[in-house]
Amino acid sequence: MGIQTEQFPKLVVLLGATTCGKTDWGLRLAKKHNGEIISADSRQIYQKMTIGTAKVPGEWRRSGLRKVYYVEDIPHYLVDFLDPGKSFTVAEFRDEAVKHVKASHKAQRIPFVVGGTGLYIHSLVDNLEIPRVPPNKKLRDSFEEKSLEELLAWLKNLDPKTAETVDPNNKRRIVRALEVCILSGEPFSGQQKKGEPLFDILQIGIDVPRDVLYERIERRVDIMIKEGLVEEVRNLLRQKYTWHLPSMSGIGYRQFKEHLENNGELDEAIENLKRDTRHYAKRQLTWFRRDQRIKWCATYDEAQKLVEEFLGT
Repeated sequence: MGIQTEQFPKLVVLLGATTCGKTDWGLRLAKKHNGEIISADSRQIYQKMTIGTAKVPGEWRRSGLRKVYYVEDIPHYLVDFLDPGKSFTVAEFRDEAVKHVKASHKAQRIPFVVGGTGLYIHSLVDNLEIPRVPPNKKLRDSFEEKSLEELLAWLKNLDPKTAETVDPNNKRRIVRALEVCILSGEPFSGQQKKGEPLFDILQIGIDVPRDVLYERIERRVDIMIKEGLVEEVRNLLRQKYTWHLPSMSGIGYRQFKEHLENNGELDEAIENLKRDTRHYAKRQLTWFRRDQRIKWCATYDEAQKLVEEFLGT
């Protein structure tokens, strides 16, 4: 019999693929239930990267001795806080998210974790004990000599499970998984052990038909271009943020490398961004559909009803 969590502090997780409507639903739920939002988006953590990450516009306000990012008067945590030159691990996310959930309860507010980064959410929901293998520069330098295809083939041999779920175009994540496998002597996937539950959790997934999702992705990318995404990427390069950084190797940025460095066609870069975002959305859904605890909702009203029942309001 599993551990009964009903008496644990409550936590609502709102998840889904990119462009499914998480931002809107999260804000509406937080406003209705005196909530705070903890972002579970591995791209929106970065400062100076707003358009390409579809970061919701907000403002920093002083709250006691610290500054908090507010969107429509709702406090947001783990968003817009990290310099693009720095890294942020899943273990760090888990630690920070737990801290913010507990702080929300202490302030007598309801914490809502909102995002689409599956491993972030998994680390919090299942209280993962994540291996803390530090980066190894010598090993990473040796990886630079190999192609993306060679690295992925190596990962498939060492850790087939991780190779199935990792973004095949994200060299940084592939390198990190290989690094952990080699230095620890164990598959990366086998080291993520579940800890004891910390919270009573309701997970809500936003269910959007695939064709609708893809249409939204097309529109969002077109809007990003009109809002100045290419110039945002160019400005980051001017500030000496290089393509090998975790921040610059993500979707929304790496697609413009050929255009900006080698005068590649802008239209091709835009189409690559749309294609890669569609593939990313598909991987997100594949990841989330494996978790039978997630309750999928097609409308906001369905989600609102679940939250009311869960919170007893």
